[in-house]
Amino acid sequence: MKKKDITSLADIQLLVDIFYGRVREDTLIGPIFNNLLEGRWEEHLKKMYSFWQTILLEKHTYFGSPFPPHATMALTSAHFDSWLKLWHSTVYEFFEGEKADEAIHRGDKMATMFLYKINYFNNLKTKPLT
Repeated sequence: MKKKDITSLADIQLLVDIFYGRVREDTLIGPIFNNLLEGRWEEHLKKMYSFWQTILLEKHTYFGSPFPPHATMALTSAHFDSWLKLWHSTVYEFFEGEKADEAIHRGDKMATMFLYKINYFNNLKTKPLT
């Protein structure tokens, strides 16, 4: 299969659907996502389509703040490593090019920042403003 870059909402949907299908089956992070999103997976996927469409295609369809829902979760670097491994493998299995590379870069930066913030708020024993 010839890979192409991420250029459309259909590409984003393919990426997000396959990625989160793999997340749901992952032994480490799957139970966390499945418990939190039980009965709400479709809603979450639609939100992720908008999020990545805004980030990668510069079509502003996502309105919100991605960090607060994760702020109080008991996540460690192992959870983010698992997420990133799935993200990298899914992106590069189906896509190549500038936007695919940007998806990897943005995922890496988001994981780093989320983990930093979660640790920060856990150490302060406080919650972020939502």
